[in-house]
Amino acid sequence: MKDLGLEKFQDTVAGCLVRHKSIIDVLTKIDETSARVNRAVSKSVTSCGCIQINAKKQQVPAEISLYELVSYMDTHVQGKLCDGCKEIIEQEIGNHIFYLAALCNILGLNMKDIICNENEKLSTLGIYNLS
Repeated sequence: MKDLGLEKFQDTVAGCLVRHKSIIDVLTKIDETSARVNRAVSKSVTSCGCIQINAKKQQVPAEISLYELVSYMDTHVQGKLCDGCKEIIEQEIGNHIFYLAALCNILGLNMKDIICNENEKLSTLGIYNLS
């Protein structure tokens, strides 16, 4: 299963999408699944406590280069996801990817092409990609 290609995944999604075939349904499901990912991560902090968020202003020295900046940036996440939270978050991200694939199918887009194009852009622009 680890060698599953994006085209195969998109084909599988196309075969499974019955109830939410409308682009309106898919767009609203993308919003919903995004919120569920956010909620699952939040619950890892507030209910389980396996991770903590310690958000504060990023401390960046004044005289560093853009390339050095990455070593000063913090994710603000402390700890490690427990197996239960990891499983839930992976499931929610999977659901989100399902609806992204469904949107690609409806619009006649190829996920692999999109990811390859984005990777090429990121590889070319590097830290200047403005993402």
